[in-house]
Formats: sequence, structure tokens, C-alpha cells
Amino acid sequence: MNFGYIILGQIGPWQIVLIVAVLLLLFGGKKIPELMKGLGSGIKEFKEASKETPDEKPDKKEDEK
Repeated sequence: MNFGYIILGQIGPWQIVLIVAVLLLLFGGKKIPELMKGLGSGIKEFKEASKETPDEKPDKKEDEK
């Protein structure tokens, strides 16, 4: 069972509004763009690192030769 799909499937427009309102109250309007920029760069680095991983592992068929 894929629990991530179930959780994301239950989020509606009012929940998103509530989450944004809480973020604004906690961090303020000036900090949110900085947080999103950091989150975006972190995701970009993760994607780059995950693309490099398969190239580093040698294929088993090549080792058997």
C-alpha cells in the first residue's frame, strides 16, 4: 500500500490555505522566499546526486568476463 499517495490524496484547497497561513505566521513574509530557495537547491542537489549513483556501480556482467 502506498501511504504517500493516500496522504497527498486527502489534502484539499483549505488545507493548503491553512498550511500557508501557518508558515506566514511562523516565519514571516520575508523569510519564506529564502526557505523556498534553500529547499529548491536541496532538491536540485539530490537529483544530481541520484543521477550520478548508477554510473559509479560497475555492471555484474562485466565483472564475470
